[in-house]
Order: sequence, then C-alpha cells, then structure tokens
Amino acid sequence: MKRRIRSGLLALLAVFFFLFTALIIHIATAPSLEVDNATLQIARIDFHQPLTPEKAKELHRQMRAIKGVTHDKFFADKGVLVYWLDNRVTDSQRVFEQLMAKGDYDAERFTVPQHLAQQRVCPAMDPNSFKYRFSIAVQRLFR
Repeated sequence: MKRRIRSGLLALLAVFFFLFTALIIHIATAPSLEVDNATLQIARIDFHQPLTPEKAKELHRQMRAIKGVTHDKFFADKGVLVYWLDNRVTDSQRVFEQLMAKGDYDAERFTVPQHLAQQRVCPAMDPNSFKYRFSIAVQRLFR
C-alpha cells in the first residue's frame, strides 16, 4: 500500500514538474506581440432599451454602412454594441452621430473613465496579481 501511495505521489510530482517546466519555457520563449494596428480603435455604444433580433440585424447593417467601421458586435444581453474603426477615416463621436441619424435609438456613447484611461496595462490583468508578477519575473530572468 505504501508503495502505491509513494508511486502515486511521485507521478503527481513528475506531472507537476513537467507542466511547470512547460509553463516557464512558454513564458520565456513567447515573442513580444507586435501588431501594427496603430490606426485601429475600439469603441462602444450602450443601449438603454432592449433590441429585438430584427433591430439588431438592422443595427449591424447600419454600422457596416458607416465608412471607417471595420467590424461590430452587439451583445443583446447587456445592450452593448462594440465596434472597431479606422481612426484615419473617422472617430467614435462621428460614428455615434451617424448611427443615431440612421435610426431611432435610446443610446449613449461610452467614454472611458479617467482612472482607466491612465492605466499602462490591460485592465483585465491586475499588475499586482501573482500571474502578472510571475510572468514578468520569468521574462526578466531569461532576457
């Protein structure tokens, strides 16, 4: 019985070691993500009333007709429209105004709060979290 327990613990330790090693190698060898999308901007419009599926399709068609909008996604459960635009062609204020002129919507343009606009990292990753600090430490160790 002791031999089986010892073998099981040894197997678990080996699996943990190999997975941890794979994680370290992945973090150390992952290239810096350099995407040339300086002109791509994401924006959001919040709708105060629920939209029917037909209205959502119409909204999608209207967004695609606006010059400079490259992609849009409507989240019906939250009443949020997220869209990507080329900031060389238009800006989010103009897109919002053009959309409101095309349809009768009860909506407002989302603007980022000042405290979030000043953050240097992705707001989805807390710079004080263990994951963030561990990744940075591993990257510094191998550079």
